[in-house]
Amino acid sequence: MIEDEAAIASAVEARLVSAGYVVRIASDGPGGVDLVAEVTPDLVVLDLMLPGLDGLEVCRRIQRDRRVPVLMLTARDSETDLLVGLGVGADDYLTKPFSPRELVARVQAILRRVDDVAEPDRSLHIGDLVIETDTRRVRRGGDEIHLTATEFDLLACLARRPGTVMSREQLLAEVWGYRDGSGARTVDSHVRAIRRKVGNDVIRTVHSVGYAAEPVAERALGVDSGGG
Repeated sequence: MIEDEAAIASAVEARLVSAGYVVRIASDGPGGVDLVAEVTPDLVVLDLMLPGLDGLEVCRRIQRDRRVPVLMLTARDSETDLLVGLGVGADDYLTKPFSPRELVARVQAILRRVDDVAEPDRSLHIGDLVIETDTRRVRRGGDEIHLTATEFDLLACLARRPGTVMSREQLLAEVWGYRDGSGARTVDSHVRAIRRKVGNDVIRTVHSVGYAAEPVAERALGVDSGGG
């Protein structure tokens, strides 16, 4: 955990330890980068506002040599900040104030997704976009596109049901493991992050309902493919 507010770090550490996790803490950006390199953690809880280096730069640096799941904590609540965080490799985010219980639930959901065994030797397609579920790689036009673990799982979830509209609640349950329907904005933010990387023409928005994976050439005229 990389968090400069001692009270938050202590409360979250206690909750994570009680859930069976081993926790190491850094209180600033440079120390966090060094700690991640030293212990190669299974997941990083990362505050956005840190002394020395901010959370976005820390996220970029710790993702350079090894993909590591990141849960970002932010006191901000603007869509731009959230998208930037997702764009540099964060898998999920929590806006302060939050409960330690909610954070542990997010950590558990991320780790479950990472541990899930991908279907062997299978590729999914959305138009010319290829999603390799065995290697967890995404390619388009011969170029590899780097997605976070959550982005990959969300894209694959939609691609397994081409043309089928899935509600935000369904996606939250299947991808995040959230059963109470909360977090619709999380889905929207991740869809926007995916579109920035793979293009706007592979995920269709159905307003007030949800999303569908559908190549643009197969869509009926007049259907919006814009933001959530």
